[in-house]
Amino acid sequence: MVDVAVSFLLENLTQLLRDNAELIVGVKGEAENLLEDLSEFNAFLKQAAIVRSENPVLKELVKSIRKVVNRAEDAIDKFVIEAKLHKDRGVTRLWENIGHYKKVKDVAEEIKGIRDRVREIRQNNAHGLQALQDHDDLVNRGGEERQPPVVEEDDVVGFDEEAQKVIDRLLEGSDDLEVVPVVGMPGLGKTTLANKIFKHPKIEYEFFTRLWLYVSQSYKVKELYLNIISKFTGKTKQYHDMSEKDLADVVRGILEEGGKYLIVLDDVWSREAWDRIKIAFPKNNKRNRVLLSTRHHTIAKYCNERPHNLKFLTDEESWILLEKKAFHKAKCPPELETHGQSIARKCKGLPLAIVVIAGALIGKGKTTMEWEQVDQSVGEHLISRDHANNCNKLVRMSYDDLPYDLKACFLYFGAFPRGFLIPAWKLIRLWTAEGFIQYKGNLSLECKAEHYLNDLVNRNLVMVMRRTSDGQIKTCRVHDMLYEFCWQEATTEENLFHEVKVGVEQSISEMSTYRRLCIHSTVLEFISKKPSAEHVRSFLCFPSEKVEIPPTAIANIPKGFPLLRVLDTESIKISRFCKEFFQLYHLRYIAFSFDLIKVLPKHVGELWNVQTLIVNTQQTNLDIQADIWNMPRLRHLHTNTSAKLPTPTTPKTSKFTLVNQSLQTLCTIAPESCTEDVLSRAPNLKKLGIRGKIAKLLEPSKTALFSNVKKLQCLENLKLINVGQTDQKQLRLPPAYIFPSKLRKLTLSDTWLEWDDMSVLGQLEYLQVLKLKDNAFQGEYWETKVGGFRSLLVLCIVRTTLASWHASGDHFPRLKHLLLISCDKLAEVPIGLADIRSLQVMELRNATKPAAKSARCIQAKKSKLQTVKSQRFELSIFPPDV
Repeated sequence: MVDVAVSFLLENLTQLLRDNAELIVGVKGEAENLLEDLSEFNAFLKQAAIVRSENPVLKELVKSIRKVVNRAEDAIDKFVIEAKLHKDRGVTRLWENIGHYKKVKDVAEEIKGIRDRVREIRQNNAHGLQALQDHDDLVNRGGEERQPPVVEEDDVVGFDEEAQKVIDRLLEGSDDLEVVPVVGMPGLGKTTLANKIFKHPKIEYEFFTRLWLYVSQSYKVKELYLNIISKFTGKTKQYHDMSEKDLADVVRGILEEGGKYLIVLDDVWSREAWDRIKIAFPKNNKRNRVLLSTRHHTIAKYCNERPHNLKFLTDEESWILLEKKAFHKAKCPPELETHGQSIARKCKGLPLAIVVIAGALIGKGKTTMEWEQVDQSVGEHLISRDHANNCNKLVRMSYDDLPYDLKACFLYFGAFPRGFLIPAWKLIRLWTAEGFIQYKGNLSLECKAEHYLNDLVNRNLVMVMRRTSDGQIKTCRVHDMLYEFCWQEATTEENLFHEVKVGVEQSISEMSTYRRLCIHSTVLEFISKKPSAEHVRSFLCFPSEKVEIPPTAIANIPKGFPLLRVLDTESIKISRFCKEFFQLYHLRYIAFSFDLIKVLPKHVGELWNVQTLIVNTQQTNLDIQADIWNMPRLRHLHTNTSAKLPTPTTPKTSKFTLVNQSLQTLCTIAPESCTEDVLSRAPNLKKLGIRGKIAKLLEPSKTALFSNVKKLQCLENLKLINVGQTDQKQLRLPPAYIFPSKLRKLTLSDTWLEWDDMSVLGQLEYLQVLKLKDNAFQGEYWETKVGGFRSLLVLCIVRTTLASWHASGDHFPRLKHLLLISCDKLAEVPIGLADIRSLQVMELRNATKPAAKSARCIQAKKSKLQTVKSQRFELSIFPPDV
């Protein structure tokens, strides 16, 4: 996205001029002039992204601007590194200073040459620039920006009959293991149908064990096996080093011990995939079933001679689906129905095409003229029966309708492997580091990125795969056909990224014009070839297997790509740091994985541009020696272990305490690091995770440590994870006034507190989400007290000795979601909870039969009290109780 590249460069130059004036002495004037010159291109580039003219002259103009932008960016970034190294050397020798000032002069001349090229482009293309600017002004006068409505993801149309046919096949048949393949072209709704069947009450009742495995073209059998093990045991750490064959044996043993199972294998691409996966499925004459979806008839027939062929939607079903997706719960205005039904018919029964075009309609006005234009456009695109190509053209319509700053965010999905489940928090951090999210208004970068993601979901371009207990997006991905569009558009039209594939030499020769590299395989082979491309800004690794990269090879990354901003090597193992890494001064996003490293070196603190730092290690503790308090742009520090933070040091010559105003996330740190001197350095912290001996925080004699947490006035999310057995003396919570005043989410794990202490948490005024995991509270009796939990929306209790719980609707007046997991002693769920009008979801997993029965009673009582305006109540019990 050229416009995004320019905006990013402008922001980069602005920050450089503001924060690094001492590093750019000698080029500051030229840099400021370049900044002003490039700003004049902004309106043109935004409009070029909207208009998408096929005019070859305009295309060439865009390429020219891209080249000059990249050239300017490279010149500035290289000079900043040179200036930083010169400053760090503390050079006093005359000839070395002369050498540096010569480089300053050379850069100033280079920037001047770039300005001349900008002026030349502007003069030679004045007519085209003005025409697009006029069009931009006309569009901007057209009215205010339209916001798409929230769209439900569970709208399923036209699948009732199809689902019943497949359910009948799953429930009938022999006692042997049987496979029921569902086959259909991309976008026909195979996954939607499978999901409808997976959640059907008959299936929940019949199959004690149900597992969903997404296979995809780039499947990893070991990960699929580990996923199965995780579903049963919750822990996979001890299995990671096992071979594929040994893991298959473990899975087979787990499934043999359990009851009758149904396993869904979604999106199978090859016979080999089925052959490698199925060896773990036992044939124990329990009428086990596998539901398999594929787009290939040959694979479907290989698994079963009688596959289920998925049908296209009827015209009536197509219109119902379009109306649901375009208007949510509202009805289509009568004046739009004729064009709406025409659009639906032209989608020729393909659900994905309908959903995509509905997303385009969401961005349009609700006028007859605009719907007529879409109707005509759809007619032009869908004159053939080539559904795949037609759907691609419809995706183009939705893509062209996106705001220019959302386009790069959407195309970025193509940088991940096909079918990859992307954690939303990671995607948001990457978007921010890539420069796709710009400061505008009062929203933080993270909030704005979250709005972008929700916008893409609302436009039916991104699928939510999992949500958090309070409804936020947890993982997401794009449909395979949309993925294909993202990949093609990003790699061919926009030069957004380049995928390094098998055949490294060709990939190296092809990456000369790309700013981002995505490596989905052959990571070690690629790095070992010592690739070099100083223009590359992002290095993303997604290997098929987690491999360890030797130190000699890992050094090739900073040597070959010295101007990196994003370095995501979380999926490969690094044995140690190399000194060249500490000179990647432009890094904004870093993600590492280690096995043996226990220390994060102090030199990491010299990377002053880092926004997100992710460190995963197999060690139980991590000593962070890097001075994170002196990393002014660090916003998020994530570790998977207990991290000891560095003790802040204030220079004797300084009158001020060093404070990191940007830091928002610290997850997870050791209790010993919760000193006033440490936490006072992060006054804007929003999320804090603490792992270790929590007694050091909660014991009365140590309450002073926890009172330091209270001083975090912006803290919204707190996790306390106790490691190791608690001392013989029972832990107690401090008074409610000791907790941070704005706390919204609280997670306690393995703390073994007394249920009486829940009254303390009930007094937290803004607490909305409370998760109690792995015996966070112990004891058999909990009498909930009146007057607490006035704001609580979500309550999750996982593994507890609780047997008797007394509560009513008055105790949780706003509760929406109750989740009880492995509460295997709980006799009943309080029937009084049925009186909570806001309660929408109740989930019980591995519950006692009496508890399940009481939940059914609550469901029955809720159904009697339900009115037209009240929310629908959903009860989920697994394993099924009836």
